[in-house]
Formats: sequence, structure tokens, C-alpha cells
Amino acid sequence: MAERKTHENTASVKDFIANVKNETRRKDSQVVLKIMKSITGKRPKMWGPSIVGFGKYHYKLANGKDAEICKIGFSPRAQSLVFYLSNFDERDVLLEQLGKHKLSGGGCLYINKLADVNISILETLIEKAYHRDE
Repeated sequence: MAERKTHENTASVKDFIANVKNETRRKDSQVVLKIMKSITGKRPKMWGPSIVGFGKYHYKLANGKDAEICKIGFSPRAQSLVFYLSNFDERDVLLEQLGKHKLSGGGCLYINKLADVNISILETLIEKAYHRDE
């Protein structure tokens, strides 16, 4: 089995976001960063080369080994902002109210730009995903 590459590291979140080429995506990332900091009360950490994460989530792999990933996070990708948010009971209802977005089967939420969505609903999604297991 291949080793996971997405680990918490000491790379600079500030530098990572400053180097996002797309100006809209860079500015949106700064807004998302503030929202996630406010909701979590945590400092952001880089997870792998391109995910800004908050908190830690521990889980077991199929082989029984322990693993961890950020509890919530986002990444300013070339095509969209990708949010890594766990599932929770009211998620589908909130997503119906969010605005223009796409989902992947793995819990990833894709938004082209923040102007396409209801920020209040996005904040609620982030908060509920972060506090899901508390």
C-alpha cells in the first residue's frame, strides 16, 4: 500500500495563499481562511503541498493502521475552491440553499468563486462539519 502524502507540515499558509495565481481565488482563499479561523479558533496548517487545514481527525485505515487528516480544510485549485468538510445530518438541506457548487463522492465541495454562493450557508456548513463529532 502506498504511503499517504497528505500530512500536516510546517510550510507557510500565508506564502501558499499569496502564491495562488488566480486573483479571485487568492482573495476568496483569504476570506475562507478568516472564516475557518473564526469558527475553529485554530491556527491553519498546511496538509501536504496544497491543503490548508484546521484541527485533526483521527481514523483507522482498512489495514487497521491509524491515520489523521485535517478536520476541515480547503484548497485553492486551478479550477475551483475545494472544501474538505465531513458529512453531517443537515448537509443536503444546506447544500440546496448554498448556490452554485459541485460535490464529489468523497465529501469534497467545489465552488468556483465565493460570489456564486450564500456565504452564511457556507459558514454554517463549515461550522457543522467542524463540530460534527463533539
